[in-house]
Amino acid sequence: MELTGAQILLESLKKEGVDSIFGFPGGAVIDIYDEIPKHPEITHYLVRHEQGAIHAADGYARATGKVGVCLVTSGPGATNTVTGIANAYMDSIPVVIFTGQVPSSLIGNDAFQEVDIVGITRPCTKHNYLVKDVEDLARVIKEAFYLARTGRPGPVLVDLPKDVAQARTEYRYPRSCKLRSYRPTVEPNRKQLSKALDLVRAAEKPLFYAGGGVISSDAHAELTWLAHNLRIPVTTTLMGLGAFPGDDPLFLGMLGMHGTYAANRAVQECDLLIAVGARFDDRVTGRVSSFAPNAKVVHIDVDPTSIRKNVSVDVPIVADCAATLKALKQDVAEGLSQEGFVRDHTPWLERLAEWGQRHPLTYNGANGTIIKPQQVVETLYDLTGGNAIISTEVGQNQMWAAQFFRYRRPRTLLTSGGLGTMGFGFPAAIGAQVAFPGELVIDIAGDGSIQMNIQELATAVCYGLPVKIIILNNGYLGMVRQWQELFYARNYCATCMDFAPDFVKLAEAYGASGFRITRPEELRPVLKEAIELPRTVIVDVHVAPEENVYPMVPAGASLNEMLLV
Repeated sequence: MELTGAQILLESLKKEGVDSIFGFPGGAVIDIYDEIPKHPEITHYLVRHEQGAIHAADGYARATGKVGVCLVTSGPGATNTVTGIANAYMDSIPVVIFTGQVPSSLIGNDAFQEVDIVGITRPCTKHNYLVKDVEDLARVIKEAFYLARTGRPGPVLVDLPKDVAQARTEYRYPRSCKLRSYRPTVEPNRKQLSKALDLVRAAEKPLFYAGGGVISSDAHAELTWLAHNLRIPVTTTLMGLGAFPGDDPLFLGMLGMHGTYAANRAVQECDLLIAVGARFDDRVTGRVSSFAPNAKVVHIDVDPTSIRKNVSVDVPIVADCAATLKALKQDVAEGLSQEGFVRDHTPWLERLAEWGQRHPLTYNGANGTIIKPQQVVETLYDLTGGNAIISTEVGQNQMWAAQFFRYRRPRTLLTSGGLGTMGFGFPAAIGAQVAFPGELVIDIAGDGSIQMNIQELATAVCYGLPVKIIILNNGYLGMVRQWQELFYARNYCATCMDFAPDFVKLAEAYGASGFRITRPEELRPVLKEAIELPRTVIVDVHVAPEENVYPMVPAGASLNEMLLV
């Protein structure tokens, strides 16, 4: 069957099971857009800015585990996606981005809306392609999806010149793809696994440190089984929240700069740290030279370049997290019938419990006259019973959402971990709501960050997506202000948001519903009403202006040098 390049693209997307595309049209992709209405199996969501498209595709991928798809035109349409591509790259999110390109004959001639998007995105994509011949298109699309979802997931970009979209060729979609230089290791090395098990059996104070890799490889069930049967406590990174039940007695909370007292002390005191799908980033380790000073380290990760990049590792295991934990589970299950297979960890667990009771997550000043931002998150958790997909913007709102909402299931927290992208949360929530129209999806935002992609209110309202945006409005760029207060003698330079739109009227202007909360007694009933409304809602909650996020490990300090409430 002979098809055009545009027709090949749509047919190939159906072969990959794509049901949703987030995009924005333009001259270089107009042939593709001309084809889209002929394929009702795929719904195209027209965003209001290309950054919204890539974040929505990212949110769709995080919530479902499937590959998100984004389609934009050439030049500015393509460059507007770069922040979102880098965001997906840092957090290992599988997304395929299709960008239009000027006709092949004009590439390099400074043609209208021409940009070298392949060159621009080379450092922030897992791989990218410029398709020069329509004969290659089906193979490239097959490879793009394969690369995005296998090994360490990530974004893959396909740049498609207009003449390639218009050219015709015989269409055959490959059943599989073979890439000579790309063979991710999935199964763990048995010798390394045996060494790891020996360390587990000998440890008196072991600790699981789980990252986003546990979620992306669907290893949460194995992690939970191992923690319960070996009685090993668990801490997670920000990206790992939901990888282990947040209400489990063995869960210590998040570690790192804004981690819990118990989790950070556990890292500093443990004699075995089992890192699974985590990369020891600087927000987790604090001062690297004093990180986990007493511990042997086992590091499980599918990406060999992550191992020993930041910390020394005693037993590296390069493999898929789920495959490794399944193998370890099998070995442990066979060994548990033997008396004394592992040491008794009761004294270790009692010590951790004591630390948790002595310094729980808390805050001061909830006096009935002012709303604390932590109260807002706690109230959301109470009202939803934890049954919601939470997205966040970046800053204090993100940390309070991480600390005071307990994530019992994977893929229920969508947040920009590695890049820290303000403006991510709302379009990501749109992507999640598209994937799960019956689920409650809430974006916890700041008054600064929500303004970075506020135009996507039109997208949410247009498609009837009942996303809830809860703004923790403190009148500041809160996290930067907190750093200025603590480390720059309260020099609040350029962080006061003393002019802001009327968010209630703004919501109404876009056709959404808006609420404002200024008194503590309004908090619960208004949030409840907003949650129950079957439409897009903004709730502007005026909270304590200079509330800080605690605990806090100052930059460059050790994890045991926490600032507490």
